[in-house]
Amino acid sequence: MLALMLVSSKIPFNRPYVTGREAQYVQDALTGGHHAGDGPFTKRCHAWLEQHLKAQKVLLTTSCTHALEMTALLLELTAGDEVIVPSFTFVSTANAYALRGAKLVFCDIRADTLNLDETKLEQLITPRTKAIVPVHYGGVGCEMEAILKTAQRHGVHVIEDNAHGLFGTYRGKPLGSFGALATQSFHETKNVSCGEGGALVVNDRRFVERAEILREKGTDRSRFFRGQVDKYTWVDLGSSYLPADLLAAVLWAQLEASAEIQRKRRNIWMYYAERLREWAAQRGYGLPVVPEHCEQAWHLFYLLLPDLATRQAFLEQLKERGIQAAFHYLPLHLSAMGRRFGSKPGACPVAERTSDCMARLPFYTGMEERDLERVVGCVKAFHG
Repeated sequence: MLALMLVSSKIPFNRPYVTGREAQYVQDALTGGHHAGDGPFTKRCHAWLEQHLKAQKVLLTTSCTHALEMTALLLELTAGDEVIVPSFTFVSTANAYALRGAKLVFCDIRADTLNLDETKLEQLITPRTKAIVPVHYGGVGCEMEAILKTAQRHGVHVIEDNAHGLFGTYRGKPLGSFGALATQSFHETKNVSCGEGGALVVNDRRFVERAEILREKGTDRSRFFRGQVDKYTWVDLGSSYLPADLLAAVLWAQLEASAEIQRKRRNIWMYYAERLREWAAQRGYGLPVVPEHCEQAWHLFYLLLPDLATRQAFLEQLKERGIQAAFHYLPLHLSAMGRRFGSKPGACPVAERTSDCMARLPFYTGMEERDLERVVGCVKAFHG
């Protein structure tokens, strides 16, 4: 009977949030006569994101992965070029550049924010370095001032992987507005979502026209629709990166409700932090660190336990109690693909330790207080 109760009352790690307007907007898109990309809802999303990020141009894509791939095309990367990425990130951050033949150079992360360690960059940059790709882990900003100064000193582009960071800021400026290019994710695990989706953020005006062309299968179709040319044709490389306007309709409902979504997520994050801070400190467990000059995106909440065995025991105990918690990235430099680029164990010790020790708690916009109370109670019942 107890097992049955636990199964029927499981707390998932994530549950997509629905504002209530998605179905109506999808219906509007269905009856409006424009189902493909760049319809009315896409344009609303573009305008909203451009205003929020103060960007030259924002283009919705089918995923953050595709937006990253577009950045690699825009930089015209070729075999022999080098791109610096944090080892502690999702595989898309690396794949986008490896697909163009670039050599990946893995950088370790900071022990506090778990972001790319800006103090390691100088020793990693070579004459072949073409880009640095900081990832704002958990929606907490990387040290962008130092990263940008280093990049400018060496003539290197900065591309922000801002999959976690929409609504976060660094020294009062939105994450995703620092690099020449940036990318966003609207996967169902993100704060605002359309199931699967992303966006390319263009902050450097020089990339705007070509970004439109790449996204339109390598054609100047966007210029044709604006009346700038009398016909469109194939002019460059490209692919079909446009999401259907039906997906943009879902995203628009979420963007409209973003202030309420962020309020709810802030409350969840603070609930965890306030009730676990003292407990964690007594045991030497780590909690997320948010520097004073950063406003976080309220994207996730984690614990850093002493070692892998303790972390595994912790996750197993929560699972037995019907709570789905999770670890996160396995360091890319330790992966089979990562080793093809000459990486070895020990090259990024903070990333390796973090990967072994991290446990992420359930975190989704619609979490109710009774579920939060239950998670916190089960966490505190752990004796590792």
